[in-house]
Amino acid sequence: MTFHLNTQRLLHHAIQTAVAAIMVPTLASAATTPDPFYQYTGSTPLANIAPGTVLKTRTISAYIAGLKTSYKATQIVYRSTDAMQQATANVTTIFTPDCATASACPNKNKVLSYQSFYDSLNPEDSPSRAFAGGTRLPDVVPGFESTLFGTYVKNGYTVIVTDTEGQKADFAAGPEYGYNTLDAIRAALNAPAIGLSRNAKVALLGYSGGAIATEWAAELAPSYAPDVNGNLIGAAFGGTLVSPEHNLSYVEGTPMWAGVLPMAAIGIARSYNIDMSKYLSDKGLAVFDKMKNASIAYVLLQYPGVTWNSLVKPEYQDRTKIRDYVEAANKVIMGTGGTPTIPLQIGQGTGGVWEGTKPSPIWGAGDGVMLAADVRGLARQYCSQGVKIQHKEYGSSHFVTMISWLPGATAWIDDRFAGKPAPDNCASIAPGNSLAPLVYAP
Repeated sequence: MTFHLNTQRLLHHAIQTAVAAIMVPTLASAATTPDPFYQYTGSTPLANIAPGTVLKTRTISAYIAGLKTSYKATQIVYRSTDAMQQATANVTTIFTPDCATASACPNKNKVLSYQSFYDSLNPEDSPSRAFAGGTRLPDVVPGFESTLFGTYVKNGYTVIVTDTEGQKADFAAGPEYGYNTLDAIRAALNAPAIGLSRNAKVALLGYSGGAIATEWAAELAPSYAPDVNGNLIGAAFGGTLVSPEHNLSYVEGTPMWAGVLPMAAIGIARSYNIDMSKYLSDKGLAVFDKMKNASIAYVLLQYPGVTWNSLVKPEYQDRTKIRDYVEAANKVIMGTGGTPTIPLQIGQGTGGVWEGTKPSPIWGAGDGVMLAADVRGLARQYCSQGVKIQHKEYGSSHFVTMISWLPGATAWIDDRFAGKPAPDNCASIAPGNSLAPLVYAP
C-alpha cells in the first residue's frame, strides 16, 4: 500500500468524508459476525498474566476505508486493565516497515503510538475491526486516519494503532484509554513478530478521542508502566477532554455536540459499573437505550437541545447530589493520575461558535466540544511540576483546528525522534480553569 506524503491535503479530504458520514446517519450498518480472534480462551486467568503480555497474534491484509490493500499488518490480543482495575484482553494493530534486513530499516525502532478518534459505544467500531475488513459507516474513521500516520509507515517507522476504548467500548473513560495504550506498547515490545528493540523510542500522538488516550497514557506511564515510560520521548495531543463535568455544561443544549453528553455518561457509567437507569427520566431512558451502541457518527447533530435536566428525574438535576456521578466524574479529570515525565505538545481551538457552541459563562470558550481554559489549566499544572510544554491555541472549531494543529504536532514529534531539545512556552500560557474535583453535596 502506498501512503501519500501530502498529509494536509488528505486530511482535508478525511474530514470532509467524516462530516459527510455524520450528515447521513440513517445509512444502514452491515451485519457483523463475532470474530473469535478477539476472545481470550486460555486456561490461565487473565489476572495471573502480566499486563502487556501477548495472548494471540495474526497477520492481516489491511483494509483502508473498506478497501482491501496489499499491505500486511500484525494484530495482537494482549492483557490489559480496565477502569475498575480488572484484568482484560484488548487488541492493537501494528504497522511495520516492509524491508528485508535490519540495516534497510533504520527507523524501525522509532515507534509512533497513534491513538484514533474513533469515538463510539460499539466495540465493532474499533480500529482493529476496521483494519481487518470492516465495511460499516464508522469504519471510515480509522481508514482515513491512515493519512495522519501513513507518512511514518512510508518512512520506515513502526506505528501502533490501539483499540483504546477496550472491548466494551468504554467511551470517555480516560484512565482505561491510558492503560490500553500503554499495554499495547508493552505488547509491541514483547512480540517477536514485531522485532522491536527493548530500547525503541516511542512517541504518542492523538486528537480529540485520541487525545484522551494520549494524555492519560502520558500521565499514567510513570506509575502504571514505568518500563514503558523509559521508552517514551514525548506526547502530542489536541482537542482534549480534560474534565468531562465541565464539558457537560458547555455542550448541553447545543445543535451539534449535545448528544456527546449522554454518550459520555453511558461510557463512563459502563466503565465504572454504574446503573444510570434509576436516575433517568422516561426521555433519558429512551435516549440511553437508543444510544447505547452508537458511534459518534450517529450522535453528532442528532440530539440538538438535549440537556442534563431533560434526561434525568427532577430530584437528580443537581449532579452534586448523585454520589455515583461525582465519584466517576472525579476519576476522569486529567492530571489526577500522575505527572508526565516526557515533554508535551498541546493544541486547542477556541472558535466553538463556528459549530454552534457558545462560550460557557462559567468555563469560557472552547472549540465547540472541548474547553480551552481547561486545557490551559492542565498545561499550567504540569508546567508547575516541571514538564516541558509547547501549548498553542487556534481561533477555530474542533474539526478545523485539527488541520492547523497536525503539521506542527508531527514536526514536534520528528524533533523528539531527532533528539532535539523540547520547546517550552510555559511562561506565556494564560491562566486556565480550576480542575478541582466535584464536591458531593447530598
